[in-house]
Amino acid sequence: MVVFLTAVSGSALTLLHICADPRLHTPMYFLLSQLSLMDVMHVSTVIPKMATNYLSGQKSISFVGCDQHFLYLTMGGAECVLLASMSYDRYVAICHPLHYTVLMNRKVGPMTSAMSWLGASVNSLIHTVILMHFPFCGPREIHTFYCEFPAVVKLVCGDIIVYEATVYISTILLLLPLLLISASCVFILHSVIQMRSAASKRNAFSTCSSHLTVLSLWFGACIFSYMRPRTQRTPLQDKVGSVFNSIITPTLNPLIYTLQNTDVAKALRRVLWRDLITKRPEVQLP
Repeated sequence: MVVFLTAVSGSALTLLHICADPRLHTPMYFLLSQLSLMDVMHVSTVIPKMATNYLSGQKSISFVGCDQHFLYLTMGGAECVLLASMSYDRYVAICHPLHYTVLMNRKVGPMTSAMSWLGASVNSLIHTVILMHFPFCGPREIHTFYCEFPAVVKLVCGDIIVYEATVYISTILLLLPLLLISASCVFILHSVIQMRSAASKRNAFSTCSSHLTVLSLWFGACIFSYMRPRTQRTPLQDKVGSVFNSIITPTLNPLIYTLQNTDVAKALRRVLWRDLITKRPEVQLP
């Protein structure tokens, strides 16, 4: 619950600061606000039920409640596409700064965000409908913290070769944003090396380092969890991957972006300083 409150408060604080500060109303920070919203929904999908089971000692979930992996997959897929959009935004800002206002106008951010939400929802709906129509047998026990579909698939009594092929295809399609991100990073690194100003290099590296850290955590955990064959998975490995996907990454995202992003840090200091001034008691003069 402490981790859950930390993740929710960090993402919510970042989202509120971006909405409250007019200086952060840019395509880059709009995408960052969408990432914060996804992180809030991500942890809210899994951790409350997990904590309730642990505190009550029941450790059970209904068949309908197990559809939580629909929201989980939706958030995960949308975040993959959104991170690619954020990489493109940084590529345009660093490599083509004079064309930034044209290539990243105010319509691009909402459009890419809507595409990430819609595409991820359709993909998640397909997986959920197919998986939940399989017959289940055995003790119906899953060796993980929540209804993650690799654990649920192990309970299926039937041939799931076609379904596994569908999972691999959709996972590969979600890795296409990783190729876009890698290409953006190569062009950004090339442009940074050619910069003559040391301050410009520091600003570029500061912006990209936080983004690359989040990308490494997120895509690394996804590849570890979903790209391994079922025969090579162990319950311990599945639990470790589940912890990274559902708890650690959404918790670290706001901390990484807030601590390494100077604009967000300055906005936070402005809000805190403004609150301190407005709450300072007035002194009555005689």
